[in-house]
Amino acid sequence: MNLNFAISLPGLLLAIVIHEFSHGYAAYLLGDNTAKESGRLTLNPIKHIDIIGFIFLLIFKFGWAKPVPINPINFKNRKRDTIIVSLAGPFSNFIIALALSLFLSTGSIKSNLIIQIMIIALWYNLMLGIFNLLPFPPLDGSKILASLLPIKYEYMFYKYERYLYIILIILVATNLIDGILRPLIEFILYLLINIILR
Repeated sequence: MNLNFAISLPGLLLAIVIHEFSHGYAAYLLGDNTAKESGRLTLNPIKHIDIIGFIFLLIFKFGWAKPVPINPINFKNRKRDTIIVSLAGPFSNFIIALALSLFLSTGSIKSNLIIQIMIIALWYNLMLGIFNLLPFPPLDGSKILASLLPIKYEYMFYKYERYLYIILIILVATNLIDGILRPLIEFILYLLINIILR
């Protein structure tokens, strides 16, 4: 097994599994059993991996997982609960990133290999959290944006979302997405460092 792959795999799987599980669990708490009935309320990574998104994560350091099925009809407040469920995934990644940062700051880890694995895990969690907040379908950010719009414009958003999806594909294919993600990741890393050093 390639060493870089072996070092990257734990952080990659952690980011994906926690992200998708959090979506499903938040939906479950809000009255939607779709994820549970689909076998997605699990920490088993096989259930959450999208092969293409997984490969992109390994090669380009950004990607996606298999979306957890959600049925907004089951929510008591469709717009509010859709926003909560959509935020649950990225928020969980940021919590993991913060926890890793705090743990690394203790200096209790002596193994350079473990430190490297944790740093990569930190990067993947920040990347996945930020990437999914972008307002392009099928990312979480698009659902948040649509749910914030009045019903009339929400309908129009979903009607024409395929064009936004094309924009996302172009950004990924041309690697312009890196110019969006990297500054945001570096900014959050700066914030985490300041939190740790206080």
